[in-house]
Formats: sequence, C-alpha cells, structure tokens
Amino acid sequence: MHDLVLSGGRIVDPESGFDGIADLAVAGGRIVAIGDALGPARRTLPVDGLVVAPGFIDLHAHGQCVPSDRMQAFDGVTTALELELGVWPVARWYDEQALAGRVLNYGASTGWVFARIAAKTAQQTESSIAGMGRAMQDRRWADEVASPAETDDIVERVRIGLEQGGLGIGFPNAYAPGAGVKEISALCSLAAAAGTPTFTHIAYMSNIDPLSSVEAYTRLIGLAGSTGAHMHICHFNSTSLQDVERAAELVRTAQGQGLKVTVEAYPYGTGSTVVGAVFFADPAFPERTGGGYDSIQSLASGRRFTDREDVLAAQAEDPGGLVLWHFLDVAADARHRDLLDVSVLFPGGAIASDAVPWLQPDGSTYLGQAWPLPEDAVSHPRSSGTFTRFLREWVRERNAVSLAEGLAKCALIPARIMEASTPALRRKGRLQAGCDADIVCFDLGTLTDRADFRHSNRASEGVRHLLVGGETVIADGNLVLDARPGRPVRRTPSA
Repeated sequence: MHDLVLSGGRIVDPESGFDGIADLAVAGGRIVAIGDALGPARRTLPVDGLVVAPGFIDLHAHGQCVPSDRMQAFDGVTTALELELGVWPVARWYDEQALAGRVLNYGASTGWVFARIAAKTAQQTESSIAGMGRAMQDRRWADEVASPAETDDIVERVRIGLEQGGLGIGFPNAYAPGAGVKEISALCSLAAAAGTPTFTHIAYMSNIDPLSSVEAYTRLIGLAGSTGAHMHICHFNSTSLQDVERAAELVRTAQGQGLKVTVEAYPYGTGSTVVGAVFFADPAFPERTGGGYDSIQSLASGRRFTDREDVLAAQAEDPGGLVLWHFLDVAADARHRDLLDVSVLFPGGAIASDAVPWLQPDGSTYLGQAWPLPEDAVSHPRSSGTFTRFLREWVRERNAVSLAEGLAKCALIPARIMEASTPALRRKGRLQAGCDADIVCFDLGTLTDRADFRHSNRASEGVRHLLVGGETVIADGNLVLDARPGRPVRRTPSA
C-alpha cells in the first residue's frame, strides 16, 4: 500500500519531457509510480488543476535556518544549499543543522573564505554572511597574499572539509582580493581531483579595465582550463553588471570547448551583501559599476547612502551589516531589462536565489519560530519570491521559455550541476519512479511572488502543496508548523 497518491494533477517531468494528467504514488519517501490505477494508498490527495513538479533546488541560499526555510517553501523550494560562501568546519555545521531541525533539505560546500580567516588570523568566525563581514575587522585574511605555509594550511583545511561531505568549494573571491592565483589554482586542482565543483563569486566586479568583470571571467575560464575544475559562476547577473552580454559570449565559448563552466542567476536587478565588502570602499566605485553610492541601501533601516564617506563610516561601525545594491533599474530602463534577460535565460543556466537571512530592526538575524514572520523582519525579496517570480514573469506572462524549460532551470539543471559529485542529487529535480518525493504542487494561473523592497516578508502565493521526502510542509496553501522533514545533502555515500 502506498503512503500517498497525488491524483489528477498535471505531472511535468523536465528530464523525460512527460507532461500530462496522471496520478503519482509515494512510499517510503520516494516516488514509486506515475500513471493510472496505481493501487490503494493510506491517503489520497486530489490535485486536479495543479501542476505537479519536482521541488526546486536552490544552489545559493544563505539563510540556512527555519524562518528562511519556511519562506522558501512557499517559493516552491525543497532543497536549499549554501554553496557560494560554504561553511567551515563542515562536519560541525551539519551536526548543528541536524540538531536544530530543518524544514527543507540542506547542505553546504566547504567554505574557503572561513578556512582562510582561520589560517590567516587564528580566529574562527560564524559561517554566515554576517560572520564574514564581522571578520573584516581584521582584514589580513582579505587583503594579504598567503605565504607558502599558509597556502598549505588553507588547502589542508579545505581538503578536510571535502572529506567531511562538503559539496564542493565555496569561492567568494571578490571578498578576499588579496588571495593570489597560486592559492586559488591549488584549490581548483584540489576540487578537480575530488571531482567537486567550485562555486565562485568572481574576483572583480567592474565595467572598466583593469580588474573588470570581463577580466575576472577570463581568469575563471583559465582556471577551468588549466586545472580541470568545474567552475560554477554564482549570480551571473550581479557580478557581470552591464557587461553581461560579453560575459555570456565568453562562457558560451568556454562551454563549446568542453570546459566545465556553469552559471546561475536570480530574476532581480538588485543584489545584497555586507556593507564591509571591499568594492564599496573603492574611490572609483561609481565609475567602475555605473551607479552612485545611492545605489547602496541599508537592509535594516532602508536608508540609502550618500557618498563614500558615508559608506566608510558604516563599514567602521558594522562591516557585517547587510545592504541592498541596486545595480540595474529593471523597472524603468528597457535596456537593463534586456541585460537581466541575458543572465536569467542563459541556456543551461540555473535559477538560484542568493537568499539572505531575515533581519530584525536592530540588524540581528531573526531565528525565531513565529509564523507568519514578524512584520518588522526584512530581507531581500529574492528570499521570498525568486522561483515564483521567474515562473510568473518569464514563463506565464512573457512566454520566454516553456513551462518544462522553466521547471528545468528551477530543479533539473541545479541537480545536474551537482550530481556528478553528489549522487544524492540524481534522485532530485525529476518526477520519476525511484526519485525522492520532493514535490511542489502549484496553480500556474495564480502563482506569483508578493514580496517587494518595501514588503519583503510577503510569502509567495500559488503553491498549494509541498512535500519534502514525502512529508507535508505545505497543505492546501497553509504551512505545517511542526514539519521538520529536511535531510542533509552530502557527498558521503551514507547521506
């Protein structure tokens, strides 16, 4: 007897191309059959009129806690991975998540930057965006080239993290501009030997040479060719700025030559990071990025900065404070909308949120259990509505891609980016017998993001049911408050 049968839904599997009305049976946390007359079940859930799709896999989720999981569940996400920053020590982080309990499946890469902080400053910081920002109070790890002994230490710490199940190596290169190519290339060779991707925030973000985004992409592609590493490009849109068309040409050429280079993007023209990021302090920031200091906005207060001195004062007060960075004006500028399309619609590219934590008015991270989230909790709207925004605008409203193609960018392509090194991902991102029962059921006609920059904590609408490992997280559009079915995603065979 099956545990559950979803009956009468529109089953869409982006890998096989199946798209039709059918039933889907779940048992033991896996999909066991798709078709008609599947036999008895302990529970039958009619999903007539709903799309039944594989749960979305977010490769770039910084929240990594129950409040963030809950908001992303309404965005159709069933697996949320911290891959750009990563974590360190890896084993301890997984133990902490298991002890706390998670709503969504979770996992992380080995955090090179946190290993570098430990090696350069003998300090161990919290594996989070804010932790990295606070570590900028001692900038040796960010600004200094590692000695040969320090390089060996960093590589060894990262190697141990990979052995502990880290899903690759997180490379937020732009936050440690002092890191030398010898160190980076050694780590890329380590990733290639281990068969794991690197998840890279490119070294430079600028539309003018030297140290332009185009130079950074050329360097990244060179690392892929010289070391054999799989170089995955995080937030292709925000790091390319207004040179994304040239960046896309370079990536397509590299891919055509057989190099392992992949990309992700989020469907917004606004990013988010810590105010302590070194590129904000660059005296040439307006010229290099095409925007003034008023393009930087405090996430906690909503205040926009006025000039470089204003930014420097904020960096001195709290370098870990989160900010919004409005690098494209997609609401008013048609050219900027076209640039965003280049990254979001890049063939074979994944959708990923870059979701940041939820902040309280004092700037601290909200980790409570309240639902809905407190009215004064704020984040980037991508933390609420990335996938629903993409499906609403690019699939339903604009018909820029088909539903199957859109679902592939949200689920199948992220799984394929990971599955060579992490076999557990071969069971995700598809609706087929034997796959994990990570399933989203949504009303395509009403599916929409509701969050904006004034009301970031509005959950998306249209997701009617969400299953994680066959367990219900959302039922009839309502959150199951005590649901904690999230399981670790690791490279280890036992995971």
